[in-house]
Amino acid sequence: MAEGPGAAPPHDCPGTSSAQAGRAAACQGCPNQGLCASGGVAAPDPAIEEIKEKMKTVKHKILVLSGKGGVGKSTFSAHLAYGLAEDETKQVALLDIDICGPSIPKMMGLEGEQVHQSGSGWSPVYVEENLSVMSVGFLLSSPDDAVIWRGPKKNGMIKQFLRDVDWGEIDYLIVDTPPGTSDEHLSIVQYLSSTHIDGVVIITTPQEVSLQDVRKEINFCHKVKLPIIGVVENMSGFVCPKCKNESQIFPLTTGGAEKMCQNLNISLLGKVPLDPQIGKSCDKGQSFLSEIPESPATSSYRNIIQRIQEYCGLHHSQEKII
Repeated sequence: MAEGPGAAPPHDCPGTSSAQAGRAAACQGCPNQGLCASGGVAAPDPAIEEIKEKMKTVKHKILVLSGKGGVGKSTFSAHLAYGLAEDETKQVALLDIDICGPSIPKMMGLEGEQVHQSGSGWSPVYVEENLSVMSVGFLLSSPDDAVIWRGPKKNGMIKQFLRDVDWGEIDYLIVDTPPGTSDEHLSIVQYLSSTHIDGVVIITTPQEVSLQDVRKEINFCHKVKLPIIGVVENMSGFVCPKCKNESQIFPLTTGGAEKMCQNLNISLLGKVPLDPQIGKSCDKGQSFLSEIPESPATSSYRNIIQRIQEYCGLHHSQEKII
């Protein structure tokens, strides 16, 4: 079994030069089993072509990433979906690949719903006629159940979501990812490698401890050649609902997302101020945009969503020309 740098081989690993490499019982579950079995040359996963065919009905694909957890990534994903679906002529789908922390069903008001099988695959769960959702949360018997999976099983689940879900004709597929740069991110990039990903939206908060991890996320995007649509600074100040004065809850010790984007030549899509009603809307499974339309945060969300739409429209036009 091929091992990663610094990793100790299992006691009964047959070794990469053995005739049993990748075939022995000890090889089961090893992430490099296929590589060893093929003599060091990994055969392309046939699912990539199958997913390419499935994704032909999806016009735009947007990944939502964050360096850290707790910065409001899933909240943003949910409201990006809500906002895009306000146009009833558009079909929007939200795919939750945060396997270990699937919060999208709760935020979309779909907790307790289940996935149904049809002749054409898994049917996503619908919030509205033009807004569908798929999440591992729909496959759990209880929202309190822990998902304790190693990388290969997570990868298999993501493959199934992309290949076996009957998405239909979709204008926007939004993919909510877990924090960081791990198995789930590599899997979604690999499986969508033969399709066109419009780009990623990266969510951060203003303080340096969050920005530090966002720079790693940006580096990851460059390495795997993922286009970056831009960065959203979440929890960017607090606007008092009574006096309308703004306070900085998180100190901008290094200039916040705005300074970072200037330094890295990346678009800052906008800043969303803190509003306690956002959390309440998510807990109730309702759209904050329609619940509190007069909030400064709603205005920020709508401006950001418009910029993302413009980006996707521009890149779609350029792709047609090419």
